[in-house]
Amino acid sequence: MTTLEILDRLIAFDTVSAKSNLGIIAYIEDFLTIRGFRVTRVPSPCRQKAGLFAAIGPEGPGVMLSAHTDVVPVEGQVWTRDPFRLTQVGDRYYGRGTTDMKGYLAAMLSAADRASRMDLAEPLKLAISYDEEVGCVGIRQMLDALEPAIGLPRAAFVGEPTEMQVAVGHKGKAALRATCYGQAGHSALAPMFVNALHLAGDFSAGLRRLQADLAANGRRDEAYGVPYSTVHIGTIHGGTALNIVPDKAEMVFEYRHLASDPAGMIEARIRQAAETAAEPFREQYPDARIEVEQYNAYPGLDVAEGAPVVVLAQKLAQTNSTTKVAFGTEAGYFAGIGIPTVVCGPGSMEGQGHKADEYVTLAQLQACEAMLSRILGEVSQN
Repeated sequence: MTTLEILDRLIAFDTVSAKSNLGIIAYIEDFLTIRGFRVTRVPSPCRQKAGLFAAIGPEGPGVMLSAHTDVVPVEGQVWTRDPFRLTQVGDRYYGRGTTDMKGYLAAMLSAADRASRMDLAEPLKLAISYDEEVGCVGIRQMLDALEPAIGLPRAAFVGEPTEMQVAVGHKGKAALRATCYGQAGHSALAPMFVNALHLAGDFSAGLRRLQADLAANGRRDEAYGVPYSTVHIGTIHGGTALNIVPDKAEMVFEYRHLASDPAGMIEARIRQAAETAAEPFREQYPDARIEVEQYNAYPGLDVAEGAPVVVLAQKLAQTNSTTKVAFGTEAGYFAGIGIPTVVCGPGSMEGQGHKADEYVTLAQLQACEAMLSRILGEVSQN
């Protein structure tokens, strides 16, 4: 089957992360099984989602292609066409996930179809996950099953949209929640109580000072558009009514760190900022405090220039350059268990990813198909 035929089927599955992906997984599992792939389904803990590991060809390391099935929501965006129907306009193919990243997944499956009719010298392996868009949750839950299912490959290609450039790095990320505890009371007597929103405000100022220091004095990597580690506050909530001093406030925030800025160092500084913000309030209210909890994280990626997987990727993508991307991917998890991994896929995350009227161009899909054909040549005897 052609990439576009498969992409038409994939776009029709509404696989927004909040929903089950079992329909698309059943389609892919059947597609691969009838073509002779050895397929292992890996269910999520809630059993409403699943991922797949698959391989074809002889035993051995081989090469692995990796994609995720979930997409971001369309609610709140103004689409001029059905987001879950592939629509062609000129050389553009519109639909939710065409760029991020069902275009690559469709090209993967088309390559799998071709591989099933080839005499392979080493295996072609596939990793297909869920819940990537909510912090790479799915692959973390699947990872222990990878080696028993298909064995570790000698190289992995994660097909997130890079405009077919070879990406050798991205920052790691941690998502955190800070709960600030103060005292409830009548607002007419507000100075007599510790306002939890005041703790949150002082902690917010501390995080801004940390960000300023990372920008001015932290390690730098000029390959990134923002060349230093970052701290970002997403939401602050607190209080129930204007005439009540709030006794609790919550902040949700993140940090994205360069590989050379260890996550532990940044997190220690965050926790110190929380303590520094809370300590002055304890003279008035001894139980004033800020509790910081990390609720999700994924590792960064940092592959050395000239590493064998980079040289291989440049040959297959027919480029002499490399790049680093601002967004996170599952590649750091694969690299963390010893799989040489790069990121390379069709489409532009900056231009089309997560936007209304998301599209991928025919030229990008064709460039991806050409690279995957070279990968098939890499693992084939022919």
